[in-house]
Amino acid sequence: MDMEEAPMTIRVMLVDDQVLLRTGFRMVLAAQPDMEVVAEAGDGVEALQAVRSTAVDVVLMDVRMPKLDGVEATRRICAEQDPPKVLILTTFDLDEYAFSGLKAGASGFMLKDVPPGELLAAIRAVHSGDAVVAPSTTRRLLDRFAPMLPSTTGEPQHKELERLTEREREVMVLVAQGLSNGEIAARLVLSEATVKTHVGRILTKLGLRDRVQVVVLAYETGLVRAGGHG
Repeated sequence: MDMEEAPMTIRVMLVDDQVLLRTGFRMVLAAQPDMEVVAEAGDGVEALQAVRSTAVDVVLMDVRMPKLDGVEATRRICAEQDPPKVLILTTFDLDEYAFSGLKAGASGFMLKDVPPGELLAAIRAVHSGDAVVAPSTTRRLLDRFAPMLPSTTGEPQHKELERLTEREREVMVLVAQGLSNGEIAARLVLSEATVKTHVGRILTKLGLRDRVQVVVLAYETGLVRAGGHG
C-alpha cells in the first residue's frame, strides 16, 4: 500500500445533548476517508474532559446544553494548551449564541440543518486554518449585537494593536469591514500575496487564529465601529 495515498485524518469530536443528532453527524463523518469521530459528549463538562484526554482537531459544538453550555465550553476549550478548532452549531445564523461563540474563540458557526456537503467543507476549512464564517456575515452579526460590546471611546483599547505597523492596521480595518484579500489589494494598490503576508503578520502579532477573530477584536477595541467604519 502506498502510504502517500492515505489522506491525513481529521479527528472530530461531536458535542450535543441530542443523541440522535450526534448519530446523524457521526454517520456523515464516518463515510469520509479523511475524517474520524474520536469522541462524543452530551454537555460542555464532558466535552472539556474529552478534549483533555483525547487528541481532537475539530469540535462540532452545540450551544444549548445542560451543565455547561457550548459558549462557555468553547471559551474553556480555546484556553487549553494547543486547543482544537471549534465550530458552533446553532439554529439561527444571526443569534446571540453565534455571536458569543465567536467571541469565545470559535472559528465559525454553522446552522444545525446545514447540508452534509457544506458541513464537511466547513470542517476541512477550519482544520486547514481558514475561518468558516465570511467576514461580512461576522460583521452583520457584530453590528446587530454591538450594544453588548464594551463601549470604547477615543483610541482603540488593546495594547497589542500598538505592535502593528500603520499598513498592518490599515489592512486590519479592511479585513474587519469584510473585504477579501483581493479587494484589499485593489483598495491599497498592493499585490494579493502582499496582503496575505500582512494578514498573516496581524494574526501572529495579535495571537489570533483566523480572520473572524480579527473582525471580533476590531469591534471590541473600537478600531471599527458598528456599521463598519474604522
